[in-house]
Amino acid sequence: MTTRVDAPPAIRVRGLEKAYGKLAVLRGVDFEVARGAIFALLGSNGAGKTTVVRILSTLLKADAGSASVNGLDVATQAGRVRESISLTGQFAAVDEILTGRENLVLVAELRHLKSPGAIADELLERFALGDAGARRVVEYSGGMRRRLDIAMSLIGDPPVIFLDEPTTGLDPERRIEVWRAVKELADGGTTVLLTTQYLDEAEELADRIAILHRGRIIVDGTLDELKRLLPPTRVEYVRRQPSLEDVFLVLTGDAEPQDTTATTTDVTEPGKA
Repeated sequence: MTTRVDAPPAIRVRGLEKAYGKLAVLRGVDFEVARGAIFALLGSNGAGKTTVVRILSTLLKADAGSASVNGLDVATQAGRVRESISLTGQFAAVDEILTGRENLVLVAELRHLKSPGAIADELLERFALGDAGARRVVEYSGGMRRRLDIAMSLIGDPPVIFLDEPTTGLDPERRIEVWRAVKELADGGTTVLLTTQYLDEAEELADRIAILHRGRIIVDGTLDELKRLLPPTRVEYVRRQPSLEDVFLVLTGDAEPQDTTATTTDVTEPGKA
């Protein structure tokens, strides 16, 4: 990935607060996201992840605190922030009357890009929708709509992308396709803020991971840093059984059989939990 340590952060959040009536959703949230990095915001339902994304994408005003995206203040420079970002929410924002290809062409035209048809065709193939491009979206399955929605968010190569629960409703193959696309974005210098409940997704993708709990960031670090928060471990040799995902991907031809005769696993030292 192309994270630049010396560059100012692409996203900076300080003391962010938001309440709905007496319900405090955000209670002083702080974090930074480096340019070109993938930052995962983990949390259970109701933790405030979507509220953070909505504030950063200028769809919601914070009660207190400050936030900037791509060096722009989200409160005072909202218009310029919106020009610098793309957002994929929890529910697919596609036009069901149009075909998949027409949805993509429309977004490319609205962004005044050259060759909108070619852009649409490339994204349809990239997200395994080539055969469905001429069909109206009303006929798509939930997973297909999700893939189309994510494809639409990539049009125009915005420097910052917010992905709010991007793989909800996708099968294992499509999840991996989305993961590959997200990694390609970061490798090209795009900053990605990802909210998810899937721990394997954060582990697979993120340069840094923050856990949002009861309106506050309780930990923020790399995967290795977070793992070091656990008690010491000892190593045991075990016979590894393939997971259901392993079986699925091998049988569908998307992965080679793996040697499961022996591997190592970390086990918490008894009495040190």
